[in-house]
Amino acid sequence: MLLQNKTALVIGGGTGIGSGVALALAEAGCKVIISGRREEPLRQVASRCNIEGAIQCRTADIADREGIHQLVDWATEQLGQIDILVNCAGVNVPKRTMAELAPEDWDKLMNINATGAYNAMHAVLPQMRERKDGLIINVSSIAGVRASLLGGVAYSASKFAMTALGTCVGLEERNNGIRVTNVYPGEVETPILDARPVPVSQEHRSRILQPEDIASLVVTIAALPPRAHVPDIVIKPTTQEFC
Repeated sequence: MLLQNKTALVIGGGTGIGSGVALALAEAGCKVIISGRREEPLRQVASRCNIEGAIQCRTADIADREGIHQLVDWATEQLGQIDILVNCAGVNVPKRTMAELAPEDWDKLMNINATGAYNAMHAVLPQMRERKDGLIINVSSIAGVRASLLGGVAYSASKFAMTALGTCVGLEERNNGIRVTNVYPGEVETPILDARPVPVSQEHRSRILQPEDIASLVVTIAALPPRAHVPDIVIKPTTQEFC
């Protein structure tokens, strides 16, 4: 129980990496609240937890700033405080090149992948500043380190924005005892693969990272003492190049 008596809010906790992170944090001793736009996936994740009552859920749209502030207020009431914020919400679209990308899809990806992370951080930071303690983990992408044709124009831009957001806030808040970690996963077996322009085979899905791999990394980072900080970390499949 590495994280016994700790609390966590996992944004995008209903599927993919977010669900894996939520379950791993709960198994490590955290009291966890997960959020997402759809209630049923959230409830399914909570039901998979072996520790009764360790995971609560509430729907929220990460792109809705007021709604996210309401979520954080509610989560704080339920948990007492939010020690760890994990931003896992992320989307992509099939038409990713500049020639094909629709303006509304650009807006969608920026609003969820970048502004969404800002909304959650903006809502949770005041209580962390007051306590002089807190950890924020932004699960980004290798596309936030090196833009790629695979990720596409809008996804890469949104993940670069997420990288800059996490880095700047980490520098600003370090003297307030707040640590911010940017995690850059390579290919992971999550529903976002369903938005690939070319279908992904089951064989390929089995070779790449799984949500539990990222979850193990998040738990390790969260279990570090306050004196230790991991500002950036890349995790990728052994078969994938770094670009």
